[in-house]
Amino acid sequence: MTTSLAPAAGRAVTRPAPGPRRRPPRQTRMLFLLPAAVFLGLLSIYPLVTLLRMAVSKVTAATLNADWAFTGLENLRAGFESGDTTAALWRTAVFVVVVTVLGMGLGLGGAIALRTSGRWSGALLALMVFVWALPPVVNGSVWKFLLADSGLVNTVLLATGLRDTPVPFLYDQYWALGAVAFVNSFAVIPFNALVYRAALLTIDPEVFEAAQLDGATKSQQVRHIMVPSVRPTTLVLLILTLVYGFRSFDFIYVMTYGGPGTATNTLPFLGYLQAFVRYDYGLGAATSVVAVLGVLVLAVLYARSIRKEEAHG
Repeated sequence: MTTSLAPAAGRAVTRPAPGPRRRPPRQTRMLFLLPAAVFLGLLSIYPLVTLLRMAVSKVTAATLNADWAFTGLENLRAGFESGDTTAALWRTAVFVVVVTVLGMGLGLGGAIALRTSGRWSGALLALMVFVWALPPVVNGSVWKFLLADSGLVNTVLLATGLRDTPVPFLYDQYWALGAVAFVNSFAVIPFNALVYRAALLTIDPEVFEAAQLDGATKSQQVRHIMVPSVRPTTLVLLILTLVYGFRSFDFIYVMTYGGPGTATNTLPFLGYLQAFVRYDYGLGAATSVVAVLGVLVLAVLYARSIRKEEAHG
């Protein structure tokens, strides 16, 4: 099929009409994917395979550079029989629940409060990005000073008469896990709020105008307009927040180092202690495999939710 063009000279020039764009051949696409596949294999797949091998072997400081004796599920059984892995699982579950509930709830609340543009909302958004971008070591160190016996939080509580003695945020077995979980959730709230705010800004302003004309209150607008509109975003953020809480390590390392006693020994930190403090690499690898399995399950759920959202989009 051709098209005719009539230039000023009156002579017709024929040009072939543009045809459908041809997709690059499969070999070309695979060639572009090769560097990413090699990078992923070296930094992800190979360490995971080594971790699995170590988890089913007897590996100590003496045998680390020698042949590893195969022990099957002995490391995993020893971890559960000692009670360390079971207790760490419960602490991890509590930790993840606190991080998820606070991270999701306060993230959505912050997004609703900052939905409109203005000077104050812009300043608060910049502050939230700053808090979110802080390295966990710096963030954890700041909160460790704030929650200390002579820190700002206890100073305010004592000065206002709400407490007669300092709250042992980091030195009590019941307070410590909740305090570290709260700090972790505080670090994830800005990210969730920014994502929620982006989702809320996609709602047509005419929807809110129509709701106001119908006499809908602010709470009704939140319940019947905003919350249903961000439901796909909520599913994705929920899985990301669960993964974030499940794999948290930095704040525990900086603020409590697993203490007092074993009060903040979650699965990732217990695996670290077993492998790099007690030098029982096999046992530490087995504990880490349990944590990796939990993250893999959440990763699969995340991939399925993304695929479902794209299909409906």
